[in-house]
Amino acid sequence: MDRQIRRVAVLGSGVMGSAIAAHFANAGIPSLVLDIVPAGAGDTPAARNAVAAGAVAAMKKTRPSPLFHIDRLALIETGNFEDDLPRIKDADWVIEVVKEDLGIKKIVLENAAPHMGPDAILSSNTSGLSLTAMAAMLPADLRPRFLGTHFFNPPRYMKLFELIPTDDTDPAITDFVAGFASSRLGKGIVLAKDTPNFIANRVGVHAMMATVQVMDEMGLSIEEIDALTGPAIGRPRTATFKLADLVGLDTFLHVADNLYPLIPDDEARDVFKAPDYLRQMVDKGLLGRKSGGGFYRM
Repeated sequence: MDRQIRRVAVLGSGVMGSAIAAHFANAGIPSLVLDIVPAGAGDTPAARNAVAAGAVAAMKKTRPSPLFHIDRLALIETGNFEDDLPRIKDADWVIEVVKEDLGIKKIVLENAAPHMGPDAILSSNTSGLSLTAMAAMLPADLRPRFLGTHFFNPPRYMKLFELIPTDDTDPAITDFVAGFASSRLGKGIVLAKDTPNFIANRVGVHAMMATVQVMDEMGLSIEEIDALTGPAIGRPRTATFKLADLVGLDTFLHVADNLYPLIPDDEARDVFKAPDYLRQMVDKGLLGRKSGGGFYRM
């Protein structure tokens, strides 16, 4: 078939969801962004869509901007999971981008499945959870059109794009998504297996956690570590702890916690044990940029 992506739906409007929609808008592709209905929202669409609408509006002030130009926001519509899931039938590609929690992702995917168009692609933006486990919740006829598509934050600027098919994914779907992401979204494609944390987070979180251990052992400060692990060694200015703040400390911790029990025989397993102070920061809501402060105050 002559497959094209004319419209997408993004399920989840958090830091990644809204930024993914923005990057599609940069490519001239309209999107529908859905999220939860706030508690006690009432009946008006504005109140019920407030989570998604607020996240999209916040991109006007985000720096660096996820948008080529502010007028691209006009390509992004918003809604909510309770009222607007039937609208995803018009999307050629539906991308799930909710919290990195397998249970929550399964619920969202299962609820979305009945509303999918007959030829539409469904993907999860998970950074390391099992795609096979998610696919098991889907109807048999949808599984060949389901795969993992891991955008990196921020999507406009990060070229890397992990593509993770399951055993049920149609190879033609994998090839199409790879070609589209490369030609229309400007991505560099890395094909990964459905193993814990895939490639980038398996390597990257190990490096970050190992750096945390070295800092603790040597009594170095956060600022000293970032000075040593940024441009001085050919890495971005986000270095280690600024990167953790950008990604979100809750996400960073979740990735490490997700991997630890799944690699009992890995010689570097203990590196993924998070320090107590990181857990305490997450418990206190110090999540990085999205909460106004983490290792650094925004």
